[in-house]
Parts: sequence; C-alpha cells; structure tokens
Amino acid sequence: MRLVLLGPPGAGKGTQGVLLAERYGIPQISTGEILRDHVQRGTKLGIRARSYMDRGEYVPDDVVVSMVMDRLADPDADKGFILDRALEEAEEPLTAVLKFSVGGELAVRRLVGRYTCPNCGRTYHMEFKPPAEDELCDVCGAKLERRADDDELTARRRLAVYREQASPLERFYAERDLLHQVDSEATPAQVIERTLKVLEDFE
Repeated sequence: MRLVLLGPPGAGKGTQGVLLAERYGIPQISTGEILRDHVQRGTKLGIRARSYMDRGEYVPDDVVVSMVMDRLADPDADKGFILDRALEEAEEPLTAVLKFSVGGELAVRRLVGRYTCPNCGRTYHMEFKPPAEDELCDVCGAKLERRADDDELTARRRLAVYREQASPLERFYAERDLLHQVDSEATPAQVIERTLKVLEDFE
C-alpha cells in the first residue's frame, strides 16, 4: 500500500494515518516530523531548511521533497508507506489518494479543542476525547499543552489556505483515477471502517 492522505486541518488525517499504519504494517511518514528531525540533527538539508524557518518563511518544496525521498529509501518503506503530502517524484506508483472531507465548522471545533501530553505524546480533545482529570494526562499525569496556533482565527485561516492550495492537487489525482473521498464527520472507528471499505479493492 502506497497511500497519500489529503484533507483540511481537523479532518483527522493524523489519527487515520496511525490506524492505517497499524492495519497494513507500513510506516506513516509525516513531512513535519522529517523536517524537524533534519533541523535537529543539523543535516545539510536541515541547515538549509532552518535558514528559511528563521526568517519566518516556508521551506521550499524541493527541500522537503528531498527529505521525504531520503526517508522513503529506508527499509521499512519497502512494503509501502502512508504519506501526508503529494509526491510526484516518488518512483513507485501510488495505490490511492484518500481525501478526508469534513465541514468547516466541525473542523474548527476539532482544531481549537486539541491538547497533547508533552511527556508521553498522548493526544486529547476537550470536547471529543477529554482526559479523566481536567487538563491532566490519563497515562502519566503531566499537564496537557495546547498548540499556540490552535485558536479559532488561525484555524479558519488555515482552512482557507488549504482550500485554495488543495483544489488543483485534488483535480490532478482525480484525473488519474487515484482520488477517493472519505467522509470523516464521524468517530475515528467509523472513519477507519469507511476508509478500509474504500481500500478493499486494492488489498
């Protein structure tokens, strides 16, 4: 399985990526995590990326793509991968591109209520998946943290930017019969069931 996941912020791509990775035994590759890793390790690509980040600019696609291609060369990606961005440069053809769709208001609600444990990485949501004790991790008891950019104004801006940038990409994949839409306005369990239904024909 070589999958690309698309969808606006708040559509649940991260959650579904984890579940799909477990289901198929393939790595979930996050461009954000790869970028942070290169910067932290001070690689040539990381140093180049850092120069843009320090100026508050977006890291160019060619830098990010080079990092991702390097990651796809690792042995654990031989059987397939789940990627959170388009990658036309990949030598292996994609199995499918999954677009997780969600209404704007629900996406905003999902974004503004997110919290993460800084100690063990467990994620919570104050409306949809609250901890047993207010703002404390169920696993290790650490105080939960909220991303600085998970406010309503930023969430709406991110959704607008996504809609503007995603349309040509979705058309590109649709024209190649690779794009499959999944309604993600449901619980993670229901959404993964819908996703696996879409992927049945490719197993």
